[in-house]
Amino acid sequence: MTDDTGRAGNGRKVVKKVTAAYLDRAALHYLERFASSSANLRRLLLRRVDASAKAHDTDPQEGREWVDALIARYVRSGLLNDGLYAEMKASGLQRRGGSTRVIRQKLMAKGLDGDQVEKALGSLEGAEEGEAEWNAALAYARRRRLGGFRPDRGLSEEEARARRDKDIAAMARAGFDLETARRVIDKEGEE
Repeated sequence: MTDDTGRAGNGRKVVKKVTAAYLDRAALHYLERFASSSANLRRLLLRRVDASAKAHDTDPQEGREWVDALIARYVRSGLLNDGLYAEMKASGLQRRGGSTRVIRQKLMAKGLDGDQVEKALGSLEGAEEGEAEWNAALAYARRRRLGGFRPDRGLSEEEARARRDKDIAAMARAGFDLETARRVIDKEGEE
């Protein structure tokens, strides 16, 4: 028995039976809200197919075929474009201060292949001059208020040294190499 919230009497969400039309609507609804790679959308839709197959004792292979056909149709129509998605995602991550290592890992986690990831990294601002990592490190330090971007500069020498070490450690955890982290943290003030 379900109520008007779409939940069963025990509070669990009712799993709808998957059809090709249902998957199409679900995919379009997702793509209206979020940009996605084809592998990420496939993973999302297959989760629904598997949940439906388990709940309704249906054949999950039929649902997988629907998902494959749907993804192929969206790629042909241009609704899914992994290359464009990779460039857009990489650019956004760089603006937020993501290191190239972190950007590469996040793009690979979204199901993009190595060629698309390398092309996206090559399209980053400053990539031609080798400044992409520096630009991202500056953005990260500015956003996190590390090093010269910290407003409280009246620290004792001992406190400043301890703070510098912590800032370099934060940059390293964010995926920046030691040399870049030191250069950014030791940089004085705003550019």
